[in-house]
Amino acid sequence: MAPDGADGLMVFDGKFRKPVDAAVGPLGAALRKTKLTPDHLTVVGLLVGASAAVAVGSGRLILGLVLVILAALPDLLDGALAKASETSSQRGAFFDSTIDRVTDALLLGGIAYYFADTKDPRLAVLPYAVMATASVVSYQRAKAESLGLEAKGGLMERAERIVVLCVGLLLETFVDDALVWILWGMLLLISITAVQRFVKVWKQAEVAPVTQARIDLRRERRASRREARTTRRRTRVPLRERVPRRQD
Repeated sequence: MAPDGADGLMVFDGKFRKPVDAAVGPLGAALRKTKLTPDHLTVVGLLVGASAAVAVGSGRLILGLVLVILAALPDLLDGALAKASETSSQRGAFFDSTIDRVTDALLLGGIAYYFADTKDPRLAVLPYAVMATASVVSYQRAKAESLGLEAKGGLMERAERIVVLCVGLLLETFVDDALVWILWGMLLLISITAVQRFVKVWKQAEVAPVTQARIDLRRERRASRREARTTRRRTRVPLRERVPRRQD
């Protein structure tokens, strides 16, 4: 599953991104020979992720764990295929990011159902709290980038969340309530990540220069006003010409 950001603070994407890209590069080249597209792989990842959510919700945690791992593979390979086939695009990136959010919601929804069915129903609120806080983290990056700023990094981004979630599913099969404590820890670390990103963007915005987009917008507005004034001048009714009086 593609992480939602990367910089030095991100453990998996920051330190292991290049080795992973080098490892899956040949697989992307092999997939290029098929008729699959990156969007196809993204959809496959969504379907497998939905199956994982159903498995977890029904209490089959080991099956859910295996499916979560399998769901990560298409999401890992779609980027390699896009690079190998030179089909990387903004539309593909937008589609992949949207599907990632949907998959996250399904997985956490499956955990919420599992808690409500096998534990205290009130614990079902915990996965939704994790999902809501994670959505804030993703929104911070999206909003910052729309303003020409950067909000990558943090202790608990998407790649870390998926890995920790897998660990929680595994431990839950041996230790009762292990997944509950794992989610409490995730919630804390995601909240810290949200604060980290907020501070990072806040500092950038304090000294951020006017972006080129804003400069271009101001120029367009000034040009429109000048054009409007010119048009009004040209459409003014000319003064009535004086007609000389008849000499009787």
